[in-house]
Amino acid sequence: MTPEESLIRFCLIYTWPFYFIGALYLLAPIVGWTLFIFLIARMYVQTPDRPPHRRAIIPIGVWVWIAGMLTMELALIIAHVDFSLGIPMMVKSSIGWAKGWALLAIFPAIGAGLQIRPAVIYRATCVISLHVLILMPLLFFAYVAHLPSQLYVSPLQIVGGPGPEFFSVTLYNIDATTGGPRWRFFTPWAPAAGFVANIYFIFSLQEKNKAWRWIGIIGWTLVAILSKSRLALIVLIFSWPITLVLSNMRRPAVAFSGAGAIAFAGLVGNVVMEAYSSAMETFTAARPESSRVRATLGRIAVNRWQSEAPIWGHGIVERGPHLVEYMPIGSHHSWYGLLYVKGAVGFAALAIPLIYSLICFLEKSQNSSLSRVALCIIMILIFYTFAENLEILSYLIWPSLVIVGAAIRESRKTSLQ
Repeated sequence: MTPEESLIRFCLIYTWPFYFIGALYLLAPIVGWTLFIFLIARMYVQTPDRPPHRRAIIPIGVWVWIAGMLTMELALIIAHVDFSLGIPMMVKSSIGWAKGWALLAIFPAIGAGLQIRPAVIYRATCVISLHVLILMPLLFFAYVAHLPSQLYVSPLQIVGGPGPEFFSVTLYNIDATTGGPRWRFFTPWAPAAGFVANIYFIFSLQEKNKAWRWIGIIGWTLVAILSKSRLALIVLIFSWPITLVLSNMRRPAVAFSGAGAIAFAGLVGNVVMEAYSSAMETFTAARPESSRVRATLGRIAVNRWQSEAPIWGHGIVERGPHLVEYMPIGSHHSWYGLLYVKGAVGFAALAIPLIYSLICFLEKSQNSSLSRVALCIIMILIFYTFAENLEILSYLIWPSLVIVGAAIRESRKTSLQ
């Protein structure tokens, strides 16, 4: 293994120990910025005679992400100036940017510029799944035996973060709406566990070793189910099949099947729309209070964005009223959160890289298995922008960003074999 592969593998397979000491939130920024500095240094010192497939580079596709995330910081600075929030608050927010949005650019750069084989990440996520399966009986027993749901909050919280839930060690959670148990595993809340499970499930499908592949598939499927996240189950079922269809569009059989499906849908359009409406009602009714809070937070964010800070946003996150249980305005939704905090500029700064990558991988996936995985990752990220804040969970999804970077480099025909 290369040094960068060894470091990434170590950080992944020891996910649970890092979680138990409350260091998981701090790990991703430290690893990301360390490897990014290492990448810049390697680009500076490499000689012209270095083989092309081993050269440290940052492809155009990664520069799109870098430009987008730098624009986020620009919007943050201007918003702080507009609302006279002061230099200390600007510095604090910029540190938050370095631990959040910036990771969406530096990890693709790491994946594209350094010698990191996707297979190393695939196997490591299967190892994490094995650890999940080993710990799952203990997590079930804790609920059945009525043990305290939260064991402790790590002292590392003093370093600073979004909240205590990012440093707490929890055996299970009780759903405030249904009164039933939900498990969040090593994430700050249960739906985030479903988010991670979906990404790692796709990685498990790529594992070459059959035993490890099934360990990953079973483990991450159980995590998605036990998170009791509605979106997690939908994405788990549909994301990879949709990817397979999109990545085989050039094949005549798929093209003819698609044309037939469209024609059939036209004939039964009314039935399809009624079924869709019924499914959405069922989806909302499954957790009505959660759906109400999400919708209200979105309306508040859009109204205040339009009336107070349409271009650059407000610069910082604010707590909502009692009506939304004091949840941060724009939370549970990346787009509403961006509009409120960073305005239309921040909205575009995320939308453009996502759309660019989606189009890029849609084309390259017709001939590349790695780009097919990256296409699925981008689709999962897009799905979750409507339910989670990508910035705040970037410390959990960073392995997927490394794969995205590797796939971008492969599009330049310089990928690792």
